[in-house]
Amino acid sequence: MGWKGPDPYAGQQPEATLGKTTWRRLCVWIGTGFGIGLVAPCAPGTFGSLPGVALAVAFAAWLPCWWAQALLCLALTLLAVPICTVAEACLKKKDDGRISADEWLLYPIATIGLPLMEAPWLIVLSFVVIRVLDVIKLPPARQLQYLPQGWGIVADDFVSQLYALAANWALFLWLFR
Repeated sequence: MGWKGPDPYAGQQPEATLGKTTWRRLCVWIGTGFGIGLVAPCAPGTFGSLPGVALAVAFAAWLPCWWAQALLCLALTLLAVPICTVAEACLKKKDDGRISADEWLLYPIATIGLPLMEAPWLIVLSFVVIRVLDVIKLPPARQLQYLPQGWGIVADDFVSQLYALAANWALFLWLFR
């Protein structure tokens, strides 16, 4: 999983403040899921996904139109790229597992249009589906990890979230239609 090439940050230590400017510190804070990725005892991507659950529920509650959810998801995906790029540079480790902005900012993609408010069990089901598909990284997700900087961090999760969206809808329709 993750970056397989030589680490361009090998031998370097993270900055003592995890960023010398307010912008860089903010990117590390957001990039690590509000610091969850820095303190998670294990599976920082899974723990770091938790803010995404709240985000997906908020989308379902306040944005009833699937296309509005999709547009906001696209905007969050594009926002995740520079955040992950800066966080990676501050943590000085290629595709650092503590960076979870790719998980939590893209999480709502996998729930676009699903009736989370009417069927709260979908929240748990979608979390499991999302995490499984993020871990196994079906093609071309695994290959996209090798894109540079934040693009590689985000692109594989974007594809995994699209797979999860299809799987979540298939499960919902199979179980309740």
